[in-house]
Amino acid sequence: MPTGAVPLRQFAPHDVDELTDTAHKILAESGSSAGRPELLRRVATAAARLDETILHICRPVDTDDGLYVLRGLPVDDAGIGPTPSGWDTAGDRAAAWDVLLLLLAAAMGHPIAWEGQQEGRFVHNIVPSPGHEQEQTGASSTVLLSPHTEDAFHPGRAHLLLLACMRNHDAVATTAASIRKVRLSADDLALLSRPVLPILPDDAYAEARSFAGAPPKVPALWQTEAGPTLRYDPAYTPLDEAPADYRAAYERLTAELERVSVAVALEPGDVLVVDNDLVVHGRVPFKARYDGTDRWLKRASVRVPGRRSRPLSEADEHGYGQAALVAHI
Repeated sequence: MPTGAVPLRQFAPHDVDELTDTAHKILAESGSSAGRPELLRRVATAAARLDETILHICRPVDTDDGLYVLRGLPVDDAGIGPTPSGWDTAGDRAAAWDVLLLLLAAAMGHPIAWEGQQEGRFVHNIVPSPGHEQEQTGASSTVLLSPHTEDAFHPGRAHLLLLACMRNHDAVATTAASIRKVRLSADDLALLSRPVLPILPDDAYAEARSFAGAPPKVPALWQTEAGPTLRYDPAYTPLDEAPADYRAAYERLTAELERVSVAVALEPGDVLVVDNDLVVHGRVPFKARYDGTDRWLKRASVRVPGRRSRPLSEADEHGYGQAALVAHI
């Protein structure tokens, strides 16, 4: 698997100064919780006033890679404190980075949160957690986090995913693979474009997993004017319920995504921006120490207003009873 072969967008020093100064000012005026309405309003106002050079750097993904890395923002390793032992113990640690990430997200679209995940926070802390090592969630560590579309079970899932690196002393790699780089036959494309199987909620959504409604069957792939897009989460897709020809096509898709996958070892201050309709992402296994020095990412999700990249049939899905909270910008 190639390492780090992704487009890089570098912030200039004056862009860094503007973003960090703005974040600290918002934090001082609005308090430390990134979910407070007053803070979100200030973020919206500030994002609309960001310099054109920042907005240009935050422009949409423009290559078949389906992602890019923003670089240049500083992280004070001592100042952010130890890596939390879980998202529920993180509180407002590194709160300035919550605001920074929301500013970037607001420059790209509408930040979203989920009522059923991390208490409705707009910025999530992704850290290894004791007792969750084997799960297919961001809290795991010792297993491969399978490549997946973020929140693939839901029709209101993000268009963009932002992963900001706070700490990564062990160079633990995020994996990413773009559907625009795979090679599949016309027959496979046709099969995978049919709504054959559902995608079930992942373990991070306890309430959604007990939802009583029938799981909607959804296509894994579909075509747009710009090219193929995907909705993919094999860890939560009941493949044993599919016909043999569909399972074989799905396996070939999985093999192709593995073939084109890249490994991105984020550095502190890096922000990985992933197009959630083009790219599946995951993480390589690692051994967590739980000593305050483990890998620590912050995550924000973004909907892009006016974007038409998904089947119209998604409007009829129930989303397993999960509601998205949208910070309209």
